[in-house]
Amino acid sequence: MRYVSVAAMVFAMATMSSCARTHADATQAVAELPTVAVVRAARANLSNDLVLTAEFEPFQEIDVMAKVSGYVRQINVDIGDRVREGQAIATLEIPEMQDELARAAAAIEEAIADLATARDDLDRAQSAHDAAHLSYARILKVSSSEPGLVPQQQVDEIHSRDLVAEAQVSAAKSHISSCQQRIRVAQAEQARLKTMYQYAAITAPFTGVVTKRYANLGSLIQAGTSSQAMPVVRLSQNGLLRLALPVPESAVPLIHLGEPVDVKVSALNRTFPGRVARFADQLDPSTRTMKTEVDVPNPTLALVPGMYAEVDLITAQRDNVLSVPVEAVDGSGDTARVFVVRPSGTIEIVAVRLGVETAHSVEIRSGDLREGDEIVVGSRAALKNGVKVQPKTITLAGDTLPKS
Repeated sequence: MRYVSVAAMVFAMATMSSCARTHADATQAVAELPTVAVVRAARANLSNDLVLTAEFEPFQEIDVMAKVSGYVRQINVDIGDRVREGQAIATLEIPEMQDELARAAAAIEEAIADLATARDDLDRAQSAHDAAHLSYARILKVSSSEPGLVPQQQVDEIHSRDLVAEAQVSAAKSHISSCQQRIRVAQAEQARLKTMYQYAAITAPFTGVVTKRYANLGSLIQAGTSSQAMPVVRLSQNGLLRLALPVPESAVPLIHLGEPVDVKVSALNRTFPGRVARFADQLDPSTRTMKTEVDVPNPTLALVPGMYAEVDLITAQRDNVLSVPVEAVDGSGDTARVFVVRPSGTIEIVAVRLGVETAHSVEIRSGDLREGDEIVVGSRAALKNGVKVQPKTITLAGDTLPKS
């Protein structure tokens, strides 16, 4: 029995020694496998952005001119004042136009008086014609009933007086028409002068901010049609601003009207919403860019024309797509490839088709790749299909937005 126990102990010790050597060999084999950095393929929201810089411009800006010449009698605004559409900016004094209005009113009264005289003349002419025509009708009747009783010369004289009276009636009617026409002309002239005189009050054509003042009290303002005309003020519509962006030729097909954009203003450290409002639909041959305008609402006037802004144009948007870091894609061959570490620890080189690419991530459109697969990043020079590796998961900084 003693010899049996000793033999059993010797066998057990030999077995334990063999297991220890096997475990040590396996540990050494794993330690000898190359270690590769891997990340997992994941679903994310990706977008391509085009960042352009531009300067804010007023939606519209004009120098407010006078329609008529005159002296500034009153000016109601100064630099920085906000005005509403139709609000009075200044009032001109035009003495000679007041005289012209008085002359036009007198011309109307004169024409009306002449019309009254013409109507009286018509009444007298009509009465004379009635009497002459009645005399002619009577003598003609007598001459016809009793030939030779009335001399023909007398009949002709009475007929002539009838025709003269009829002509006088026609002349009186023409005089009335002439007087009526004179009244209309005088009234039209008066209306024109009144319209022109209304321009003595200079009003704001739109709601905006006065950014410059040219005139003062007593300044002589020439009519805007004159080459020497001086504006009264400069008015800027700042409640809505515009940004003129030079969009590169490659991004032109991706620009759409009404597309929302983010406008970042570094001076205010804020981002404002905007939208693509219009574009030239034609490239500038010298720069190969298309002028595109973005409208930015500015109701509080926090933005000031002349400020610089960055516009983030989203040219492509893909949501919940399979993506990997840009570093994980090998583009050295004819097709893009990724090195996948399978659960067995072996490398499999998978050809993939790429989609939207950002600064850090790229979309995988097709290929034998699934969410959660481990993808090699970094150097892949010594890796081939079937090579066993030891994966080590790392975290890369990126711009992907995982699906919530």
